[in-house]
Amino acid sequence: MKRAALFVIAGPVGIAAYGLVRLWGKSDGVYGPGLDWQAAHLVGLAGMVCFVPAVLALARLLPRSPWRTGVVTVTMVGLGATMVQFGADIVEGLLAADRAEMSALGADFKDIPGVEVAFYDVVPQFFFLGLVVLAGMLAARRRLPWWSVPLLVAGIVAPVVTLNLLPIGGLCILAALAPALPALRQQGERAESPVTAR
Repeated sequence: MKRAALFVIAGPVGIAAYGLVRLWGKSDGVYGPGLDWQAAHLVGLAGMVCFVPAVLALARLLPRSPWRTGVVTVTMVGLGATMVQFGADIVEGLLAADRAEMSALGADFKDIPGVEVAFYDVVPQFFFLGLVVLAGMLAARRRLPWWSVPLLVAGIVAPVVTLNLLPIGGLCILAALAPALPALRQQGERAESPVTAR
């Protein structure tokens, strides 16, 4: 399978794995700081990083247009903010001796003007909004089936209800984007094919 398709798989799998490690960490009633906290957030961060080439690859299935550029830009801004959020959680987990200190460090970071809006409440949602719009554009061009969009929305909304649904959310996102994998594979094969003179 071509690299772009692997990233499209790895991004949602990272979300699902983050949710699974998180549930494992919470199983003993103590989640963070510690190995479980760091492992969950590192896996989640890796998934977000994989979404960068995944989004770019999916966008290349569409013709160039200002709309495509705008949607990709919004999505990337949201991804960047989400990565900062994961990074902050990892650093706070490393610096804190216990849960209370970790919460205090998080509160101090959020008290910086603009941080809560930029990295928690508003801007990270641009990633999910952009991903849904991108899926809608792909469905309109029949690069994805119509049901990919509502399934993607379900995968995004499920963890909003409770973070315990993160594994299901990740799998829903994967199932929503999976129909694009053959087109991505074909795109990769065309890019790798040598150009022959006529």
